[in-house]
Amino acid sequence: MSRTALLVIDMLNAYEHADAERLTESVERVLPAMAHTIQRAGDAGVLTIYVNDNFGAWTSNRDTLVKEAMGGKFSHLVEPILPKDDTLFVVKARHSTFYQTPLEYLLGQEEVDHVVMVGQVTEQCILYSALDAYIRHLRVTVPRDAVACIHEDLADAALKMMAVNMDAEIADAAELGF
Repeated sequence: MSRTALLVIDMLNAYEHADAERLTESVERVLPAMAHTIQRAGDAGVLTIYVNDNFGAWTSNRDTLVKEAMGGKFSHLVEPILPKDDTLFVVKARHSTFYQTPLEYLLGQEEVDHVVMVGQVTEQCILYSALDAYIRHLRVTVPRDAVACIHEDLADAALKMMAVNMDAEIADAAELGF
């Protein structure tokens, strides 16, 4: 029996970094599909896990990350997808959601064999997380219209790499079956 988890990757962000302008433009475009995907997954009882970069702040946690993101000038990009109080949350320090985090253990405990990834950045954290999921024998789906990028050409290449090299399903968010 297959069990799916939705991973919401790196969306708690104050966007105070070098590529923020390009990234926020992309987030503006994909946010409606991303928010709708998160809502649909919740309504269907799909396990949802937020995995977020700690931006080098080793004392950070879910509450700190939410507060910082909501205190920034781009809070309108965060508010529609804020995690609910009972949503699972994993803090990461590098690009992959799996690298030195408890995510693999958590997915195993929940008997998950399929992950759907939404969030940012397609050509970085989404790509590396998809590869790490693939090498852990997890099926991967990435809704192309629910992931944000900095460089569209690299994002397109990353989505193609996920499909060709990792057998990931690349679909539109509306096509997801949950």
